[in-house]
Amino acid sequence: METFADKIIAFNEALDFSGRLPEGIRIMNPFRDNDSILPVSSAFYRKYYSDQLPRHLILGINPGRFGAGVTGIPFTDPKRLIEKCGLAYQGELKHEPSSVFVYEMIDAFGGAVAFYEKFYINSVCPLGFTVTGRNGKEVNCNYYDFLLPGHTAASSPVYDFIVDNIRAQIAMGVETDVCYCFGNGKNEKFLRKLNEENHFFGKIIALEHPRFVMQYKAMSKQFYIDKYLSTFREIDG
Repeated sequence: METFADKIIAFNEALDFSGRLPEGIRIMNPFRDNDSILPVSSAFYRKYYSDQLPRHLILGINPGRFGAGVTGIPFTDPKRLIEKCGLAYQGELKHEPSSVFVYEMIDAFGGAVAFYEKFYINSVCPLGFTVTGRNGKEVNCNYYDFLLPGHTAASSPVYDFIVDNIRAQIAMGVETDVCYCFGNGKNEKFLRKLNEENHFFGKIIALEHPRFVMQYKAMSKQFYIDKYLSTFREIDG
């Protein structure tokens, strides 16, 4: 019987976007851009998801260059992959603040094994985007930046891609009573609208995005860790 890990790995292998993006926006597909990423991410999923347990889905925004962009695992940068997950990584040890917060929260939850047997993290848009900044370097770009003011969610060039991939992940066996959303601004607004139109989940519960916490609320980090823990533990009754 297929394990949850088998399904995630097959999902990652199949990820592809061939639609038309606005000028200057580049798709970032770690599973096709770098041959080493699928083996790295697959080792992670086989370690934590080699079973048939259902999980609750957590959706971030889209992969960033220094986390999932280099490991293929949302909110897991190379340093956390080695130090917290005990997995090998060959390459530059990139650092992503969001990953730091998420793994401090996971430690407080009881560790990676305890957390990942209950939750599966991905993103509203499972592939990332970059745009060339003013200094000529590529910077992260979010899927909702493609929405023009006043336009609906369906006006995004990645709308169908997002819908199809949420459906594909639900088919893996995730619970649909609750979906957790990392980001209680534009990401939450988009996901709620998406859910109203497609009826994916019974309800959406949004939490402050880890990047927001680390960038603007670092002095109150423990407050947000406690808030995450309290919210996630509600599913245990």
